[in-house]
Amino acid sequence: MNVLILDYLEKRLVFVTGKGGVGKSTVAIAMGIRAAMEGKRTIVVEVASTENTSRIFKQEEVGYRELEVTNDLWAISIDPDDSMREYVLLQLKVKAMRDLLFRSRMFTYLADATPGLNELVTIGKIWELAQPDRKIRHGRRYDLVIVDSPATGHGISFLQTPRTFANIARVGPMHSQARELEEMICNHNLTGSVIVSLPEEMPVNETAGLEAKLTGDIGVSVDRVIMNALYPDRFPKKDIKALGALGESSNHELRSVYRAALSQSRRSAAQQEQLTRLKEMVSTPISTLPFIFEPEVTLKAARQLAEELA
Repeated sequence: MNVLILDYLEKRLVFVTGKGGVGKSTVAIAMGIRAAMEGKRTIVVEVASTENTSRIFKQEEVGYRELEVTNDLWAISIDPDDSMREYVLLQLKVKAMRDLLFRSRMFTYLADATPGLNELVTIGKIWELAQPDRKIRHGRRYDLVIVDSPATGHGISFLQTPRTFANIARVGPMHSQARELEEMICNHNLTGSVIVSLPEEMPVNETAGLEAKLTGDIGVSVDRVIMNALYPDRFPKKDIKALGALGESSNHELRSVYRAALSQSRRSAAQQEQLTRLKEMVSTPISTLPFIFEPEVTLKAARQLAEELA
């Protein structure tokens, strides 16, 4: 039976970010599955060419195309060169001029030498995907665009790119378009963000700093923090105490069982301490996801996480 869609998936555009290695790509895909389960036409956007979606869904490489991976869920991997080509095609209506520009070494040099231009055209493509009326021919209308954003440091500069360009280009079409992108990113009714963390000291500290920078420096709405990979509390202290005799047993296997239970109990307790720290350090609502005891995240595991999100 369906449940109400999660509040942070009610927006049109959601950026998923966090410290590198916290599992944000997996969470972004799980969010996409969750939204699709609720009937939202959703697309997961990868910007680092990691192809996590195609790997999890056992699909051919996604690349720079909108590929349906399951019912109501699409994926795309944005390449800046393709985004630049599409942008020029939309701006220049005369084919001969477009072809001339693409063949120009000077254009290629200037594009490569302009700091932040790749990020700007990438955000421009994300903006285009989120439009009710798409700019490209035969473009689908999506209810939700989920962006697997760059990790913390790069992620902040990535989201600041439109403002940077708008301040540099004081007038002209580049200024207007950069300002439009900035307004989209900072529109709390349409755009939000989710920060993914781990129950460890460094990710928790970085999550708190990231929340402050996103909300304060950039003006992005942070709608949810997700504490990922929490161990289950299978062995509370009272149970460990009851199992204590096993630790003194002459049976090697029984002693191993006790040590394993003790280790998991301590790790779970340490993670709960970090979860408590996170709750004290951020003002955003927090959700949790369990640790997946598998060598790699499979589609079954991603769907399990999607269910846990609810």
